[in-house]
Amino acid sequence: MRLEIRHRTHYAYAAPVRESFNELHLQPASNGRQQIESFFLKILPSARLRHYHDFYANCVHHFELADPHSALTIESQLRVTTRPATDALPWDARPAALDRLRETWRVSQCHDFIQASRYVDTAPETWRLAVDAVEDETDLWQRALRLMAFVHRHLVYESRSTQVHTHTREVLAQRRGVCQDFAHVMLSLCRCLRIPARYVSGYLATEAASATHAWLEVYIPDAGWQALDPTHNRPADETYVTLAVGRDYADVAPVRGTYKGTTERLMTVEVQVELRD
Repeated sequence: MRLEIRHRTHYAYAAPVRESFNELHLQPASNGRQQIESFFLKILPSARLRHYHDFYANCVHHFELADPHSALTIESQLRVTTRPATDALPWDARPAALDRLRETWRVSQCHDFIQASRYVDTAPETWRLAVDAVEDETDLWQRALRLMAFVHRHLVYESRSTQVHTHTREVLAQRRGVCQDFAHVMLSLCRCLRIPARYVSGYLATEAASATHAWLEVYIPDAGWQALDPTHNRPADETYVTLAVGRDYADVAPVRGTYKGTTERLMTVEVQVELRD
C-alpha cells in the first residue's frame, strides 16, 4: 500500500507563552514492513529543528521557542509504502514452547519490555487476570493471542473515556478506553507473564478517527517481534504504519513539551491517511 499521511497539531494559548521546549516522535523509520519515500516537518512560529535517535532507535526531533507566542502549529507530511510482513506468524502457529521463555530474558533488546513502566501495571491482580486468560496454553505465541482476545473482550472501546495519562489500573477498573488503553492493558498482561512486549505508536489506514493509533509487539523466540492490535483483535498488517516503539505511551508521545505561561490552551489534532495509487 502507498499512503500519504498528514499529521497536524495546533495549540492556541489564552495568553502569550514563552520558553517552549518540545520533542516530537513523528518521523518513522524504514524497515521490512514499510519504506519511507518522503518526510517533511513544519513548525510555526519557525524554529530550528534538531534530531537524534533515542535508546529504542526512534527518530526524535526537538526545538525551542524562546520568544512569546500565542499559537504553535506542528505539521508533518509523510509518504510511505507498506507491505505484508514476511516474518509474520500464522494465527495457528505454535513456534515456541513455554520453556523457551527464559531465552527472551537474555536478549538485550527485551530487557526493558518485561517490567512495569509509567502506565503499565504488573500488580498481583493483573497477574491473576493474565493467568486466567491463558489458562493451560503452553505455546508463547498462542498465549499472546489469548491475551489479545481477552483484552478485546474485556474492554469496551469508548472515545474520550480516558486521557493520555490514564494508568492501566484505572482502565481495568472502568473496563473501557481507547486504543492506547487497550495496548497498555495487554502490555501489562504480557509483562505479568514475563512475555517481552513493547508499545507501538503509529497510524492505521482504515481508521476514520483523526488521531494516531496504538498497538504492541511481542517477542517470540526465532520469530522476533510480532505485531498485535488488541483494539481490533488481529495481527497488524500492511494497513499499519509504525512511528515509534517504547515501554509505553510516555516513551513515544507524538508531541511532548513544556513552556512558561498560561495553562489555558486549546489543542486540536488532525490526522489524514490517504491511499495513493
